[in-house]
Amino acid sequence: MKFASYLKDGQPTFGVVVGDGLVTLGNKLPHVPTLRAAIETGALAQLGEAAVDARPDIALAEAVFLPVIPNPSKTLCVGANYRDHAAEAGKTEKPWPGYFIRVDDTIVGHGQPLEAPVVSEAFDFEGELALVMGRPARHIAESEALAYVAGYTCFMDGSVRDYQKRCISAGKNFQASGASGPFLVTADEIPDPAQLTLTTYLNGDQVQHSSIAMMIHSVPKTIAYLSTIIQLRPGDVIATGTPAGVGHGREPPLWMRRGDRITVEISGVGRLSNPVA
Repeated sequence: MKFASYLKDGQPTFGVVVGDGLVTLGNKLPHVPTLRAAIETGALAQLGEAAVDARPDIALAEAVFLPVIPNPSKTLCVGANYRDHAAEAGKTEKPWPGYFIRVDDTIVGHGQPLEAPVVSEAFDFEGELALVMGRPARHIAESEALAYVAGYTCFMDGSVRDYQKRCISAGKNFQASGASGPFLVTADEIPDPAQLTLTTYLNGDQVQHSSIAMMIHSVPKTIAYLSTIIQLRPGDVIATGTPAGVGHGREPPLWMRRGDRITVEISGVGRLSNPVA
């Protein structure tokens, strides 16, 4: 099943994809107004299955999408997690995943404009696979980690490179510099995320292309490692890193600018596309 977060009548809600539309679920159960709440309460599958034969109340083409989880307790992003990207960035491989945190105001939904920074021209793209946690996880085994995943989504980790050199948190947390969505594809449809393929397009031109299997640290290893550091909660988002082809690895550098469109496509997951304003 595919779920999405979006606005309906100006209010945030969520629903399940049925055909070319969305069946709104945010008002179906008490105390389950959001996709995060549906995951937390274990009601996601029940709500989705009940809506399979329902008529969509909003077309996908008309939806105003929110980030796939608009209000996670945290968004953790893994850096330099593909060998080819680590090489182009001049980084050495480490035996553990390095990560940073993104705050909610930095992430927009599918179709919503990214904000090109006023104070910098070095606005870079990073297409990524992200997962959403489905169960609390603390000190879990790598062999069991995928059982804790609710589903997968596309992620665009926009980076302001000159500010990133000053401080990684600054370069990764400019207002509306990243995006997630449009869909959360439930984990039962993706038994092995390593089989997926990621492609990023800037203005229709392919700029990144890789198998997810090219990660240095796999999805299960990343989840297990992070669970040794912090309590992972249902609805938490973990972005798993980007492959080679980013703008700062090119000569001359290729930056996103006002009027551009950046698109992240992952096989079996979806296509996240955003204009740059």
